[in-house]
Amino acid sequence: MTKRTIEIMDTTLRDGEQTSGVSFSVSEKLTIAKLLLEELKVDRIEIASARVSEGELEAVKKITSWADSENLLDKIEVLTFVDGGTSIDWMIASGAKVQNLLTKGSLNHLTHQLKKTPQQHFADIKATIELAAKHNIKTNVYLEDWSNGMRTSKEYVFEYLDFLVNQNVERILLPDTLGVLTHDETFSFINEVREKYPTAHFDFHGHNDYDLGVANVMEAVKAGVNGLHLTINGMGERAGNAPMASVIAVINDFLEDVKINTNEKALNKVSKLVETFSGFRIPVNKPVVGANVFTQTAGIHADGDNKNNLYFNDLMPERFGRKRKYALGKTSGKANIQKNLQDLGLSLNDEELKKVTQRIIELGDKKEVVSQDDLPYIISDVLDSDTIEKRVVVENYVLGHAKGMKPSTTLQLKVEGVLYEAHAQGDGQFDAFMNALRKLYKTHSKKDLPDLIDYAVRIPPGSHSDALCETIITWKSEEKEFISRGLDSDQTVSAIKATEKMLNII
Repeated sequence: MTKRTIEIMDTTLRDGEQTSGVSFSVSEKLTIAKLLLEELKVDRIEIASARVSEGELEAVKKITSWADSENLLDKIEVLTFVDGGTSIDWMIASGAKVQNLLTKGSLNHLTHQLKKTPQQHFADIKATIELAAKHNIKTNVYLEDWSNGMRTSKEYVFEYLDFLVNQNVERILLPDTLGVLTHDETFSFINEVREKYPTAHFDFHGHNDYDLGVANVMEAVKAGVNGLHLTINGMGERAGNAPMASVIAVINDFLEDVKINTNEKALNKVSKLVETFSGFRIPVNKPVVGANVFTQTAGIHADGDNKNNLYFNDLMPERFGRKRKYALGKTSGKANIQKNLQDLGLSLNDEELKKVTQRIIELGDKKEVVSQDDLPYIISDVLDSDTIEKRVVVENYVLGHAKGMKPSTTLQLKVEGVLYEAHAQGDGQFDAFMNALRKLYKTHSKKDLPDLIDYAVRIPPGSHSDALCETIITWKSEEKEFISRGLDSDQTVSAIKATEKMLNII
């Protein structure tokens, strides 16, 4: 079967930059443009709107200069306006050679915004196209509000298209400007246009106001559209545009009669870079590029993956430059933990695995986020605890810290089944805890506490402020020097746990 090729035009740098609060710098625009064309391999990119600002002009100059040196200048497009040639002058100054001319695709917009007749508008458009051609600038034409035009003023739309297909135009761009189309309407409208103008090149530009962007793109392709406008991470005005990653996955998996040139393996890399530059965060559950979409949480799923990949589908993470993960938390089972241990090159016997699993479940019940990087720390803590006979227990404590007052601790300690209590202040919460502990030992025990000679805290690589932290304390008594470790998400608590271990060692 001969497949027809669909062009992918990325408009992240133009329409995507209309996301509230987003503005790319000149260097960021150039970097993204290079990635889109060289690594993601989209067919075209729309990078700016003419006349916006000096900064925008500078960015377009940088991109067109680079693109010209790489023989990619015909892939660079700029939104322009029917403005008597002002946009064309801007295009000439910028070095861009393809304009996407914004025109009115509904009678409502034409009548109330421009206050012109169709014939007046068509004459202005014709003059703009001819002026562009004189300067070797190619023209694509947007029919702004085309979707509402097809709903409410179809005669005008076809009158306009009758005019447009006879002009020196490369592509006709059909936007659902306000994101109002259903998938049925998308198919019906584009199919009607396609049948009437079988040789024209039509692009579909979808928005996502009803969360129908991807569905509408699918129907547009089925109806015979030639190109699609997409943005990285679904960026764009209001609810955004049809998202690049989801559309690429859908086309590759479900639309067998078409092909695209885009490299899906680069999607995650480009998405993360755009997230960083824009500050527009990717929802963790966003298909294909979200942090959680290739993470199995339930233990039964990890077990099923071990048994003939029962919970796999065609959306394999490796396709997109990613890797499947198995979350650790209160719903984790042994299979989840075994998957993570395999990745780390670690192994535990059944009894050890059972204890580690129970500890992870306990942490999950406290709403702690447990990562694969935390796992060696948890294993060390659990197995280390098993080697120590627990005769001394830190039963309860209250840590107090208020501005202008010394930190204080009230401590309850159970030694050989007998409960003792003391209160003390210190220079910090842990110092107050140690002072209370010394009081108890001075009063109720003949043993001297060892000296604390080193105190170190570490968190797993790549972790954040909510990570588990391991406190490693080095103690020195008259007989020996030794280390104890404690693990918790709270640094002071992890130090107290390390101290409790010391009490049982001595």
